[in-house]
Amino acid sequence: MSIYESILVALFCMAVVFFVLGILYFLIRIFSLVLGYVSKPQVAAPVAAGESAVEVVSPQDDFSAGTLVLKDTDEQTAAMIMAIISHESGIPLSELCFKSIRLINKESEAKA
Repeated sequence: MSIYESILVALFCMAVVFFVLGILYFLIRIFSLVLGYVSKPQVAAPVAAGESAVEVVSPQDDFSAGTLVLKDTDEQTAAMIMAIISHESGIPLSELCFKSIRLINKESEAKA
């Protein structure tokens, strides 16, 4: 095969690859639009008399995910620990759930 034929084959192959990539791009766009249309939130039906509606809590509302047990530590230290964990992990504090925070003494570390 000569250099001229090799260049033609390479150009043809590159054209086929770009053509297929273009088709895939448009298929993905079409599927994205269809799925976006299908998954739009539906308007809720009004609640009939006598039925109870579930209240949706927005992120701005104050809510508690449970209780926090502090063992040998004060509230300021616990708040600082929770803020540091939230900052370092990149998870908002409202999404974290702490069960307990306890103070670890140096004596207990030496025994362990």
